[in-house]
Amino acid sequence: MRRFAFAILLASAVPFLFGQQPARAVRFALSGDSIITHKISVHAEPEFLELIAAIRSADVAFTNLEMLFHDYEPFPSFQSGGTYMRADPSLLRDLVWAGFDLVSMANNHAVDYGIEGLRINRRWVRESGLVSAGVGENLTLARAAGYLDSGIGRVALISCASTFPPFGLAGPARPDVRGRPGLNPLRFTTTYQLDAEGMAALRTLQAKLPAGRAAARDGGGAVIFQGNRFEPAERSGVATAPDPTDLREITASIRAARKQADWVLVTIHCHESIPGNRERPPQFLETFARASIDAGADMFVGHGPHILKGIEIYKGKPIFYSLANFIFQNETVEFLPAENYAEFGLGPEATPAEFNDRRFQNDTTGFPADDRNWESVVALPTFSGGKLLEIELLPITLGQKKPRSQRGRPVLAPPAQGSAILDRLGKLSAPYGVRVTVEKNRGLIRP
Repeated sequence: MRRFAFAILLASAVPFLFGQQPARAVRFALSGDSIITHKISVHAEPEFLELIAAIRSADVAFTNLEMLFHDYEPFPSFQSGGTYMRADPSLLRDLVWAGFDLVSMANNHAVDYGIEGLRINRRWVRESGLVSAGVGENLTLARAAGYLDSGIGRVALISCASTFPPFGLAGPARPDVRGRPGLNPLRFTTTYQLDAEGMAALRTLQAKLPAGRAAARDGGGAVIFQGNRFEPAERSGVATAPDPTDLREITASIRAARKQADWVLVTIHCHESIPGNRERPPQFLETFARASIDAGADMFVGHGPHILKGIEIYKGKPIFYSLANFIFQNETVEFLPAENYAEFGLGPEATPAEFNDRRFQNDTTGFPADDRNWESVVALPTFSGGKLLEIELLPITLGQKKPRSQRGRPVLAPPAQGSAILDRLGKLSAPYGVRVTVEKNRGLIRP
């Protein structure tokens, strides 16, 4: 028996004797949009601190930084991604305090204050110690990964956006002309599919148009009309596909990062959905997410629509089509430019409070009126030996019914609300063959 016990002890010690230690579990914390305009570190509710502790306990934590940090030195662009985003640079310390390491910067607000605003924002983010990706002085740099050195190895982040103002795109450099600063774009094409009756109606309309205004046809039977492509199909619908050049160049960046890092996280800011259903990802997003995994990504995170979308496990890797909001303090931006006020018929005497009252009709429409904008999850995927073991989902609420000055900060949802959030996410994930189980107000996915 003593010989037998010694043999077992020796066998268990061999990996350590020869430098081979069992792979330890690695945990990430992944969240959606962070629109932060006032401090979160001053709060101490148990439901809040428990959430912060979960983020801090992860090896690496990520959020989408949908905010610009500056002191109003740059002037605003002639249009924005919605609200012209701006917050005090000191608030970056609160994101670091919360445990975040990685932030994406490619989103529809990246150039709200022009290229100067983009550069100032990037400088403040760099000085905070957060690792970022998604914007740069030219297209190559915007497409490049940001790298975090951590206790689990080197982590690469690649950030892009499908939703952006057209003047925000980074441009390629040439030997004779500088590149254009901006964000990393993933453009997409849209094709409208019409049944026989619909195509016949389009041809009838085409025949009635004056010369020079008629629709053009291509060899495949498709019609280009008013800049849109229509093609015959058995049923009417809409098909989208990622731009081939953008897809090729971004997946090339992913493959390069795969060789340079131990972990690769790819994120996209995408407001788009399938027509008529905000909770369903568009086709081009599904195509891009799977292509990212094929190119070497370990995880894929979508954000931007401010509501949850489904989760897919593709080739053993998690795809989160949208993690909605993490911090949603978009109604307490300190100052706004004239363009925001003019959109709602407000003059120079108007204040941000009046702008929000008019925009959301005293909380009866838009973001304040839709509870899906105020409910989300923080995803905690755990890996061992590079393989996904499980995903824990922490349901959070951002306080929809609270006053404007208080809502937008996440806390763990109470059990009844948490179960409803997880149930909705489970239904959105079911078409991808993913089952979300609920245990003690936590969602679990075990592939």
